Amino acid sequence: MLIAANKAVSIDYTLTNDAGEVIDSSAGGAPLVYLQGAGNIIPGLEKALEGKAVGDEVKVAVEPEDAYGEYAAELVSTLSRSMFEGVDELEVGMQFHASAPDGQMQIVTIRDLDGDDVTVDGNHPLAGQRLNFDVKIVDIRDASQEEIAHGHVHGEGGHHH
Repeated sequence: MLIAANKAVSIDYTLTNDAGEVIDSSAGGAPLVYLQGAGNIIPGLEKALEGKAVGDEVKVAVEPEDAYGEYAAELVSTLSRSMFEGVDELEVGMQFHASAPDGQMQIVTIRDLDGDDVTVDGNHPLAGQRLNFDVKIVDIRDASQEEIAHGHVHGEGGHHH
């Protein structure tokens, strides 16, 4: 069986940046299970895994436009500390849900604190970076009708309702 749309795929992976630093890995844990074609993983990796079989090992470098996008300076803004009422202690690196200009919810990360000025960044932490994946395909199976309808894999290594 080959990886194709509506297949539940289990992979072992290690993700590194261009400096070779490990950003994420399934090593020592359960494989990542995703639904091919449902946008569960970044487009560049999903495309690279299409047509592969169990046991295949894939090394792929995914450019920002096929990962988390280019870094967008317009997603960085400075807000007043008063906008964070109810939060006693603000720290660099804290994340909050905020309303994006288009009305969608987005996650913003505090990048800097200067008196009453709080600089937040709405970019994904990996935006603008080439991502290097070392992947081994562990299992491929037909997704259930329910998984296809929900757009993700259920059970072990997948989404739990």
